[in-house]
Amino acid sequence: MNNKTLEWIKKLTAIPSPTGNTSEIIGMIKKELTALGYEANTNNKGSLLITVKGKNHQNQRFVTAHVDTLGAMVRAIKPDGRLKMDLIGGFRYNAIEGEYCTIHTASGKTYTGTILMHQTSVHVYKEAGTAERNQTNMEIRIDEKVQSKEETQQLGIEVGDFISFDPRTEITKSGFIKSRHLDDKVSVAILLNLLEKLVEDNIELPYTTHFLISNNEEIGYGGNSNISEKVTEYLAVDMGAIGDDQQTDEYSVSICVKDGSGPYHYQLRKQLTKLCEDNHIPYQLDIYPYYGSDASAAMKAGADVRHALVGAGIDASHAYERTHESSIKATEQLVWNYLLQDMFE
Repeated sequence: MNNKTLEWIKKLTAIPSPTGNTSEIIGMIKKELTALGYEANTNNKGSLLITVKGKNHQNQRFVTAHVDTLGAMVRAIKPDGRLKMDLIGGFRYNAIEGEYCTIHTASGKTYTGTILMHQTSVHVYKEAGTAERNQTNMEIRIDEKVQSKEETQQLGIEVGDFISFDPRTEITKSGFIKSRHLDDKVSVAILLNLLEKLVEDNIELPYTTHFLISNNEEIGYGGNSNISEKVTEYLAVDMGAIGDDQQTDEYSVSICVKDGSGPYHYQLRKQLTKLCEDNHIPYQLDIYPYYGSDASAAMKAGADVRHALVGAGIDASHAYERTHESSIKATEQLVWNYLLQDMFE
């Protein structure tokens, strides 16, 4: 695996980008790709679209990865000055208990805090270990001298301000990458590295290919627009979910055969597995029962394409996630070989 991919992961996870507040990270990616010579344009939703012309312009491809992450918004300011949250994306409150966070105000000021149970202290609350982790009981303790709703408002904090979670990105000597938001910044890093490689090696793709860095995937409509009628294949690069009854692991590329939206395109799936077998890329076939991707969003929007979903295996998805560099390498190899393959060979 190219070390540039790991550098991209560190760079991407360091920039907060909860769904709905992604302009900073999209702007950074646009600047980097423009410097490489690409024409990168944002659509009205704020996603970034890069079109790479290929030899065949009549049968086109569409490849996505999403840069938006889980997060929250200020739901209410409590009488004691602490904050009540409203979650953005599909996760549970217990997944963020004890996490550091940042409150992003509309004026641009930021404040740090910690996400805690109201009944955290075992010296005070008998139900500290048993109280439900929910919107009523979870709160943000702001790192400022505030003891009332009015004092918090004086900081400029209001309902609707975005809340991002500390990623705590770490790359271990044993090759593991631990961080929040590996879903889906690992995939974005892979696409950015491959786009850079196309320029460095002066490679012409067999098909005109559209790359979309989407920014609304976590709420269900990230990559469902801006799809040319000439697009015949749609590949979403996203995480592979690990757990009971799952084949996906942290050391191979996961190819999804079915998720909550239904089966993915059978022929395209077989095309991807053959690429893995021909190029000795470790892979797993899997079903994600509670999952939807940019590709499935595109199908619901009426796109007439063959759709597929691949990605690195991510442990503890939508919590403090982990993967291994070998899984990232396998995913990168599969996407690279797919981009260079003639679909009509």
